[in-house]
Amino acid sequence: MALTQQKRDEKRRAKAERLQEEDLRLKVRPGTKQALAEIMEWARVEENGEAMTLLIHRIHELGPEAARHFLSAPRHEIVISKYVAQSLERFRISRELRAPALMLGEDPDDSGLLVLSKR
Repeated sequence: MALTQQKRDEKRRAKAERLQEEDLRLKVRPGTKQALAEIMEWARVEENGEAMTLLIHRIHELGPEAARHFLSAPRHEIVISKYVAQSLERFRISRELRAPALMLGEDPDDSGLLVLSKR
């Protein structure tokens, strides 16, 4: 006799509990999905879950230094060109000439906000 859907679900839940399985959900964008698809193709792995499990275990085998290397996010370096720096400096100077900064304690209502009226 075949198992009913309810019995199959109970059996699956019991097995998952016995093995201490836990669902980890991951939302990805197209670039990440494409990268995983290529890795799966290279390794001849057919299931996303299997590929991610293998990746986790292989990186763990490499140890903390290598894991930090693989999991460190690339940081963008902000470089201000000479032209932009000159433009910012000109803006700062012209702003100071138009509306000098308030001295400490000159805020009329101590709100931290200053409304400048047009002259």
